[in-house]
Amino acid sequence: MANAASGMAVHDDCKLRFLELKTKRTHRFIVFKIEEAQKQVIVEKLGEPAQGYEDFAACLPENECRYAVYDFEFLTEGNVPKSRIFFIAWSPDTSRVRSKMIYASSKDRFKRELDGIQVELQATDPSEMDLEVFKSRAN
Repeated sequence: MANAASGMAVHDDCKLRFLELKTKRTHRFIVFKIEEAQKQVIVEKLGEPAQGYEDFAACLPENECRYAVYDFEFLTEGNVPKSRIFFIAWSPDTSRVRSKMIYASSKDRFKRELDGIQVELQATDPSEMDLEVFKSRAN
């Protein structure tokens, strides 16, 4: 169960909440945090379906790494509503080196636990994951 590279386990709640986002659309986004003491990934914050991108971006700490999943809804050129599930690896330049290393070494294993990710973004500052980036990567 634990990640061989970093020793991180994934709390069952992470998979359960992701399934709810994917199948029932009960969450707009989920922010995940690595609890270093327990050596596991946990759910830190759930976004309500009515919340938008600004609410999501505000949940990512300025100086700490996080993983996040965002259900991005958009209209195609033919005005057809669609959505894409984004996985965001948030690793700000100002976060601790140890934290960046733990998040980087655990990312692929954690992402595999979340079946249904459609687009992956890696961001070190807010401009790398602004709304325009989401729009350009969604198609």
